[in-house]
Amino acid sequence: THSVSALCFMVPLLLQSPDGDIIDCVLSHQQPAFDHPRLRGQKPLDPPERPSGHNSRGLRPKSFQLWRMEGETCPEGTVPIRRTKQEDILRANSVSAFGKKLRHFRRDTSSNGHEHAVGYVSGEKYFGAKASINVWAPQVQNQYEFSLSQIWIISGSFGNDLNTIEAGWQVSPELYGDNYPRFFTYWTNDAYQATGCYNLLCSGFVQTNSQIAIGAAISPSSSFKGGQFDITLLIWKDPKHGNWWLEFGSGILVGYWPSFLFTHLREHASMVQYGGEVVNSSPFGAHTSTQMGSGHFAEDGFTKASYFRNIQVVDWDNNLVPSPNLRVLADHPNCYDIQGGSNKAWGTGVDRARGASASRRQNQKAEQRTSPRLPQHNRAFTPETDPPPAALFQNSGKVEERVDESKVKIEGCNGGLRGSGDGTHAHAPAAHWIRF
Repeated sequence: THSVSALCFMVPLLLQSPDGDIIDCVLSHQQPAFDHPRLRGQKPLDPPERPSGHNSRGLRPKSFQLWRMEGETCPEGTVPIRRTKQEDILRANSVSAFGKKLRHFRRDTSSNGHEHAVGYVSGEKYFGAKASINVWAPQVQNQYEFSLSQIWIISGSFGNDLNTIEAGWQVSPELYGDNYPRFFTYWTNDAYQATGCYNLLCSGFVQTNSQIAIGAAISPSSSFKGGQFDITLLIWKDPKHGNWWLEFGSGILVGYWPSFLFTHLREHASMVQYGGEVVNSSPFGAHTSTQMGSGHFAEDGFTKASYFRNIQVVDWDNNLVPSPNLRVLADHPNCYDIQGGSNKAWGTGVDRARGASASRRQNQKAEQRTSPRLPQHNRAFTPETDPPPAALFQNSGKVEERVDESKVKIEGCNGGLRGSGDGTHAHAPAAHWIRF
């Protein structure tokens, strides 16, 4: 059940954000997670062992959220929590629906619901994922839609037992009341039915950091043909205790999802996805103009298209490795498309997108065919086990002698459609980035 009332604590400090948010500094042991029967009376755990190959010595930005622009932060021993206001709850369809990803039953590709453009890996056992996610402020047509870019950690059958852990940024007027891109988390163990929630809006995720407010606005964001900004996220399973931890940037632990929240994810993930998602409510009977990523198609390249870079997974031995056999899948490629490939110019842990080579790609046609749809599942893609190989997105520029990493790039509807079509499956050998 949701713990909206659990956010009303006696707090030692509250901070006012320039965007109108109120950030409460809540004592760590009084955060909503500890309303859970299995966590009552406990305190946040100590940091776990990081995956091998992880660089925690990189740049740590002073601030990437609006509420900290003046240097404010919560005291040690507290966690910053975005205050839930009455108007936030009233915007939801119901109190029980507040803070949840509503489940949609999709019968075909033209019905209302969620549309995706993702890169994914499957077929192995995965124990985490890492990527740098390009941050934009896409236009969302109405209050009942959203646009996001995120990492999905997935296990289960894509039926009622689906387990997911999710983190990234989103623009959601219904949830937040504005159009700022916001840092978010999500989890479910029953395919978005009764369990799970965004951020700290129910008992589940345990926050351990006093500097990052989950659900707070991100600043800056990227601009078309201008400056590019991305956030690096790492999610991994603690080999010792089995909990799933979330890290931002270089070494900033945000918190963890206790392993007991899940069924299949207590063991490992069977799929990892990186990419974008929008809600298409078909306003006025037409496809939404809500943008994904930058709102421009993947073929437009760096500074125009949205991207994921340095895509990696955590293997069985707690090693960070480039995502093997990264494939891409677009639910509606004539509206939101995606390209993937490999490039050695972008190293791990770079906080701002650099490397003009990202725009020097040779775009090759990808084989298309209808993708299967599982109506029980509305969030993560449901790609086929073995999509057909197709040349996708390859670097035709000069290769620098740096460590090979993973990237992904995504694109949006641009306020209109390029026609209609089926899902696109493509294989990008040694793909290390995507853009959409």
